[in-house]
Amino acid sequence: MYDGQIVFCQLMERIPRRPFDTCVRRYRGERRVRRFSCRDQFLAMAFAQLTYRESLRDIEVCLRTMESKLYHAGFRSRVSRSTLADANEQRDWRIWADLASVLIERARKLYASDAMSVDLEQTVYAFDSTTIDLCLSLFPWAIFRKRKGAIKLHTLIDLRGNIPCFIRVTHGKVHDVKAMDHLPIEPGAYYVMDRGYVDFARLHHFERAKSFFVIRTKKNMNFAVRESRKVNKTTGLRCDQVIVLSGTKSSKDYPDRLRRIRYTDPDIGNRLVLLTNCFTLDAITITQLYKARWQVELFFKWIKQNLRIKTFYGTSPNAVKTQIWIAMCVYVLVVIIAKERVITRNPSQILQILGIMLFEKVG
Repeated sequence: MYDGQIVFCQLMERIPRRPFDTCVRRYRGERRVRRFSCRDQFLAMAFAQLTYRESLRDIEVCLRTMESKLYHAGFRSRVSRSTLADANEQRDWRIWADLASVLIERARKLYASDAMSVDLEQTVYAFDSTTIDLCLSLFPWAIFRKRKGAIKLHTLIDLRGNIPCFIRVTHGKVHDVKAMDHLPIEPGAYYVMDRGYVDFARLHHFERAKSFFVIRTKKNMNFAVRESRKVNKTTGLRCDQVIVLSGTKSSKDYPDRLRRIRYTDPDIGNRLVLLTNCFTLDAITITQLYKARWQVELFFKWIKQNLRIKTFYGTSPNAVKTQIWIAMCVYVLVVIIAKERVITRNPSQILQILGIMLFEKVG
């Protein structure tokens, strides 16, 4: 009598087979491979993320206790820690980055009609980075301080669904603004950033690409006011000005007009001075857009609490990036399940349920 399919298998079936194989072939992931395929590697690493395994040995022991169920879960070869370690070290991490892009595209379509905290038809992105500390003796390539190692995750998220659309992994010394050079700029979209990204030459790229940015500015900015607009001070707004930069370098880097908005939060008293190249939206809407940037901070908090990206199973750059990108694949899978209402819970609860029921059969 048929008693259902293993939950882990049902989850992994959402990985489209043909695009997966395309990603593997693109980077020759299975060249000279006899047994342990890229799919087996992905399944083992996804299992580690979903059940929060501590080490390669932990992954091996846990999977072997479920040995009678592994074939039905999708595994086609036995998982040993040495084989998994070699695969993480040697197989190109870009396989998993490209697979994540396939899943991200699917997730964004599912969330395309969702409402945001700001009523806009255009896409709104939040861009920021988070630092993950590493032991310098184990990760000597990730130099951050004299006695400390770290990597940075530069991440762009779509605020409809909090879906990561762009991730760049660098060592900790890379300044945040340098990640903007690799950012895909979409015409008509809004990009919300904190003041660590104030670089007027790079910000002018958004203007030339006909997209919009909202950024918190620094105190020492030199500018001249060209126009002052009326504001409703009961909303917390203090001024709405059209300005041009007057600094020797900044005026050359950004020769066009800017909009400067000063705002004091009526609830907690925080003061914000924002810059944008958008002149059509209300000033209060611009401030709401900046407040929505906090979603990227919540995203970083969620993945650090719920996924295995603070400690790593391998020490090479390739192994670290492999683990991060497979973690992103798992995150997007959970987001897709949440949207499809397969399990009517929030992503954190879904992850907890999956961790418990992973090898149970459900019809």
